[in-house]
Amino acid sequence: MIKELLRQAESGGSLWLPDLRESFASSIGARKAIVRLLGSTGSSRDYELFFPPADGAEEEAFLLRYAAANVYNILSAFSGREVKIYCEDDLFPLLSALPALFDDPEGLGKVRNIARRIHGDFRISLSQLCDCSPIIGPQPSQAVDLPERLRALAAAADEKSCVGVDIGGSDIKLAASVRGKLIATKEYDWNPASTPRVEGIIEPILGLIREAGEQIVKAGGELDAVGVSFPDIVINDRIVGGETPKTKSMRENRELDYEREFARLSDLRSLILPLCAPGAQVHLTNDGNMAAFTAAVELAAGGEDEQIRGGVIAHSLGTDLGTGWLQADGTIPAFPLELYDLLLDMGDYPSAALPPEDLRSTRNENSGMNGVRRYLGQAAAYRLAWKRDPKLLDGFAVRRGEDLIVPTEPEDLRKPCLEHLMELAAQGDPEAEQVFREIGENLSVVMREMNWLFGETPPLRILFGRFVKSRRCFELLCEGFEKGKTGISLITADEELANTSLMKQLARMPGVTVAQFAQAVGSIYYALT
Repeated sequence: MIKELLRQAESGGSLWLPDLRESFASSIGARKAIVRLLGSTGSSRDYELFFPPADGAEEEAFLLRYAAANVYNILSAFSGREVKIYCEDDLFPLLSALPALFDDPEGLGKVRNIARRIHGDFRISLSQLCDCSPIIGPQPSQAVDLPERLRALAAAADEKSCVGVDIGGSDIKLAASVRGKLIATKEYDWNPASTPRVEGIIEPILGLIREAGEQIVKAGGELDAVGVSFPDIVINDRIVGGETPKTKSMRENRELDYEREFARLSDLRSLILPLCAPGAQVHLTNDGNMAAFTAAVELAAGGEDEQIRGGVIAHSLGTDLGTGWLQADGTIPAFPLELYDLLLDMGDYPSAALPPEDLRSTRNENSGMNGVRRYLGQAAAYRLAWKRDPKLLDGFAVRRGEDLIVPTEPEDLRKPCLEHLMELAAQGDPEAEQVFREIGENLSVVMREMNWLFGETPPLRILFGRFVKSRRCFELLCEGFEKGKTGISLITADEELANTSLMKQLARMPGVTVAQFAQAVGSIYYALT
């Protein structure tokens, strides 16, 4: 069985992790393990894994990587203070090597680094399967009228002067309002991954907020609230991840203590507060969570109460994949939800052999592994375009040594390249169309992985970001997505989702779209939570 999988991978075929789990669970002679994740508050989650018999060192190495990929994904979604693996005796020799794989600060160690920043410590331990006792399920959350709560937040913006900031990997988008009137939007291009010090990230953000605050004062208001959508793990208004591509150059800068430097970024809220009026509200959350929150507010304003009573999951699809979840009780879960870096494909060895910097590689730059970032989002569009027809990247892809890249200097061509591919697809270029269909198929694999990680989730997914600002590209994504038969429906955050007063004003503004600026406006409402 494994021998055939290895042949498939060597020939460039994908080995999707959900498919492997299903196949291994039904294989003859499979051995069982239970992966238990322990959180800092005593919460626990269990996951069953099965391992077919291995013939030789190569097959055993594959099974070890399979185990590591599953543990990595669990930690990417939830983080935790400990992973306990209960397994049958004959699995001990194989899985005893697992903890050491997470010791490297690069690669798999990314989730260990995050766990230590959040929980203070982290470890992986092994026990016998017979020692695994049942866990007690979580207590049900208190019921709330989520739609009404969200409508109240939208109404509160009519009495305040607010700034919403949506921070991305290639641009920052900002919206400012004064007592219910949207007075300004701005898009600022940047490349945070290239800055070796925290000032290169903090100062542009503070500068934009300061400028917006001055505009608010001129319009007769004062800055009462700031909401920030930040592309990293954010828990209780603090940025606590530190392993995203945005801080890549900081992590690689040997002239500074990265943990100390990152701590300054972590406390961004305290740097924003002095720019505001006394008593101002300043709140931060992850960009994916902001997408879910924004969608829920607009659906509530549109009277779509039944679509949101069970909570809302949304994705922002642009530079990366952002994922967010507004739960049925009105809260944003206090765990990472870092799905952009999930390990989905254990195959395609030729592409995985290329360095992460090469656009043809399936390896994420921050982890060095086959992550979602290279199957969805900007980098995926480049990779799949080259794979289908290199001519699709004419004028954008250049050689840097042996690597093929879309350059960021002297001119940043990342967004123009994506826009070019989207335009080709909209014009009916068959190869460009297939790029977006394939990204849709890959998105369905992510949904299957989410079902395994989280269990039952809301059946609706709302897409934000640059990928869906073109109606045709969204349609192509849906065509590919439907092949996965997930039972999940996709809708896009376009003008039809503009139901609150501020979002309606945004939809009428020339030169901007709801798909691009929705999270900036949503950040205004989030500031008032």
